[in-house]
Amino acid sequence: MADTMELRDIEVWDGNMAASHALRQVQVDVVAAYPITPSTPIVENYAGFTANGYVDGEFVMTESEHGAMSCCIGAAAAGGRVATATSSQGFALMVETLYSASGMRLPIVLNVVNRAIGAPLNVNGDHSDMYMGRDSGWIQLDSYCPQEAYDLNFIAFKVSEDHDVRLPAMVHQDGFMTSHTAQGVHTLTDEAAYNFVGEYKPMNDMLDLDHPVTHGVQTEEDWHFEHKARQQHALMTAVFPKIEAAFAEFEKLTGRKYNLVEKYSMDDAEVAVVCMGTSVETAREVALEMRQNGIKAGVVGIRVFRPWPLEQIAAALKDVKAIAALDRSSPHGTVGALFNEISGSLFNTDTKAVLTNYIYGLGGRDLTKAHLVSIFTDLKANADAGKPTTPMQQYIGLRGPKLSFF
Repeated sequence: MADTMELRDIEVWDGNMAASHALRQVQVDVVAAYPITPSTPIVENYAGFTANGYVDGEFVMTESEHGAMSCCIGAAAAGGRVATATSSQGFALMVETLYSASGMRLPIVLNVVNRAIGAPLNVNGDHSDMYMGRDSGWIQLDSYCPQEAYDLNFIAFKVSEDHDVRLPAMVHQDGFMTSHTAQGVHTLTDEAAYNFVGEYKPMNDMLDLDHPVTHGVQTEEDWHFEHKARQQHALMTAVFPKIEAAFAEFEKLTGRKYNLVEKYSMDDAEVAVVCMGTSVETAREVALEMRQNGIKAGVVGIRVFRPWPLEQIAAALKDVKAIAALDRSSPHGTVGALFNEISGSLFNTDTKAVLTNYIYGLGGRDLTKAHLVSIFTDLKANADAGKPTTPMQQYIGLRGPKLSFF
């Protein structure tokens, strides 16, 4: 039996340490991993917890990230509670197996410490890897700080392992900006954390010899379409109610409230920035400052990236006159993914809002308060004019000549 670790009510943890303690507290059976910056400390800490008797599970060091997720798939199919972590190129190497995990309806939890994808090589954070996973059939939760990286791991296990869902889940945090920034994190006791998630009850596991099953069968044209449709049906109908129920139960336990879409100063907002990760906290601060200058500014943060909260986004932005979609990933030939998602959410609604797109922060480039002041000022001009007064897509924080399109 694993030893209990005594924690202070508030520990000074970075995002990686917060995530690794969450894995320890839910007593993951198998963590299989291959290290990659900046996510390495999550699995490194977990391996230490295992070696020191704080976890009854197994830590498996694999030969690659593809091997790590393959090992996770095998362990999950066998009936274990399973998790891992990765970033960037490691995430890219996992992609083939991500589809296998979701297609086999295996509730694996993957901590993705967001990092740029090369070339050129870059170890700092942007959302390229997060966007790469958006069609893989996984639930994607986004944290803005170490506290949320801790809390959302519990939500991920609880939702993912629900028998009405049985889909894997990612918990995202920004590389270095969250993963290596230490803040005060309100903790749960080991008992409270484990009880919130509950004992894992596998379904159709391969080690249930009385009810033998096959995972990952070949279907071709006769059943493949129906299988994928069942995945989509679960994502679109079962996941949101389970996430909202888990958020409500977590709030009762901790007092910390989460929503599918986070709204800040949006009640009377005329202009709004929509973004993810650590940018949300900076944008909130600047929005309050813009209000002192007479601009009714608000911020919408995406908490659940997949499934996409289309109706909730439309509701959050229905009264806004001008919106900026901030994408921390190079779209390479089109508009940003967040811009596309917001456009789809607002299409066929009564909104006349002006929507523009800002590409920012690639490879860890800072998003400064001055950048956000400039964006909110653009939005105010767009709102007053009722049309874009700038190019639809702009790159901000870029050295050299200004880059814009459309």
